[in-house]
Amino acid sequence: MRLIFLGPPGAGKGTQSKLLTKRFGARHISTGDILRDHRVAGTDLGRLAEGFMRHGELVPDELILKMIEGELERSPRGFIMDGFPRTVAQAEAFDALMDSRGVPLDAVVLFDVDRDTLVTRLTSRWTNPKTGKSYNAITNPPPGPGMRDADGTELIQREDDKAETVSKRLDVYREQTEPLVAYYLKRGKLVKVDGLAPVEDVTRQIVSLLSPELQAS
Repeated sequence: MRLIFLGPPGAGKGTQSKLLTKRFGARHISTGDILRDHRVAGTDLGRLAEGFMRHGELVPDELILKMIEGELERSPRGFIMDGFPRTVAQAEAFDALMDSRGVPLDAVVLFDVDRDTLVTRLTSRWTNPKTGKSYNAITNPPPGPGMRDADGTELIQREDDKAETVSKRLDVYREQTEPLVAYYLKRGKLVKVDGLAPVEDVTRQIVSLLSPELQAS
């Protein structure tokens, strides 16, 4: 399994990543996670990345790719790439890396969800400021009366979950992703899945993209 997930915040990429990595033993590769892991572990790559971030600069693509290459070495049963690439230049560099390894991508999966639904999903999240535990007012409401946790703590809505911030995040996503969609369409790798379908149906749509041997595993 060698997949890239493209989709806006709230589209269900994280849910599907968990289900598929558990089922197939593949590795979920998130650039945010590996950056944090390298920095916490104090690796050479992590220290280099820290230097750029400390000065408010973007971590160079070459450095991110070196981290990703290390993850691929530890992913004998494949991977799901989440959060990378974000630009066409990154996509081209990643394709070159995959070509050098002689292992082509199976597909680039675009989670198709309309904007109104995304805004509703993302603005429905409420968080316990004491524990950090989150709830969704629609799909996973808090156990206490009103917007309160079981311990009586009044839940809050983080800045990232407020309507104005959510709209800006979706605008940035669209601007970044449209060129990638065109790039992978041209390469014949892009497929869409209905992100509004039930979770198990989305999983089936993705599994259908894999080889028959892998589907049967």
